[in-house]
Amino acid sequence: MQVKDIGEQGLLRILQKFCPAEIVGDDCAVMAANLNQSLAITTDMLVDGVHFSDRTTGPYYAGWRAAAANLSDLAAMGARPLAVTVALAVAADTAVEWVEEFYRGMTACLQEYDTPIVGGDVVRSPVVTVAITAFGQVECDRTISRSNARSGWAIVATGVHGASRAGLELLLNPEFGQNLTEVDRASLILAHQCPKPRLDVLPVVWEILGCEGAMEPPLSPPLSKGGKQDFNSPPLSKGGPGGVNSPIAKGGPGGVQSSIAIAGMDSSDGLADAIIQICRASGVGAKVDRTKIPIPDIFSEIVSPEKALDWALYGGEDFELVLFLPIANAKLLVEKIGDGAAIVGTATESTDIWLTDSSGIDRDTVLKLDRGFQHF
Repeated sequence: MQVKDIGEQGLLRILQKFCPAEIVGDDCAVMAANLNQSLAITTDMLVDGVHFSDRTTGPYYAGWRAAAANLSDLAAMGARPLAVTVALAVAADTAVEWVEEFYRGMTACLQEYDTPIVGGDVVRSPVVTVAITAFGQVECDRTISRSNARSGWAIVATGVHGASRAGLELLLNPEFGQNLTEVDRASLILAHQCPKPRLDVLPVVWEILGCEGAMEPPLSPPLSKGGKQDFNSPPLSKGGPGGVNSPIAKGGPGGVQSSIAIAGMDSSDGLADAIIQICRASGVGAKVDRTKIPIPDIFSEIVSPEKALDWALYGGEDFELVLFLPIANAKLLVEKIGDGAAIVGTATESTDIWLTDSSGIDRDTVLKLDRGFQHF
């Protein structure tokens, strides 16, 4: 059955089953907002043939990745997810089953973080295009921004880099990695198809920075024991303090000013991109030690050291966090996170961004943005 066989209203009725009935159905979704918290908003667009294809990522995993990209952006800002909206453009001859499987992938990812789909739109288009807008909340003085890094701070990667790029290579070139075990092959492919946004890192960050109360229970409906959304909790508000009449400010109460000693973003566009973007926004430079960058151990069996480093720096889509913070806090964070987390460098007063080698084997080189993926 194709989308044209059921029409717009028929498709909407199918998609509404992926949303909480108490919220969808009107022109807008209305949800409560906590007083003294800022609203974090992010949008990611995915286009068939650019961000995904049936050759490498079926509809379920395309949906998962679409949701994960937005949740990762919220994690990068220190925000806990609240809800998402989804705008979907498909051709009239798109199989309804494809659309349903895409939404199953999205909701599977979102449900791990108690985040509902609360609305969206559908339109006709010759190319499948998805735009997701995610909403989150963060304490007003605890926003993690790119522009707060200081000289002398350590640079932390919360996990290994390059695994997603290796997974993509396995999907594009089945002959690659013939010496891999089935377990290792599946692990790398899942790193590409089913990335996990690092929202789990935030409570550890708050604990280390003395902000234990920063992560409150989510406002979005929690999951019931059966795995379905429990909509008995009251997510809706028609006004009043913290409701839909609350203003949005650029600073001060309700704004985005941060007093915590941390800067960061996610590494969806690559580890090098994240480090460069943070340094530029903060007016600092960096020395990144290539020997400290966390790379999957299995890389030594399938690619050269140069290729492994290239994938780790520029491969992208690993969805880890890259954080700048004081050295003592950074060491404690890496110790508590474990599992591939590492201090990969140090911020410097000079605005140059160098890739160094503490072993003395390779000469220093400058990190550049043009090595990674750019749309234009």
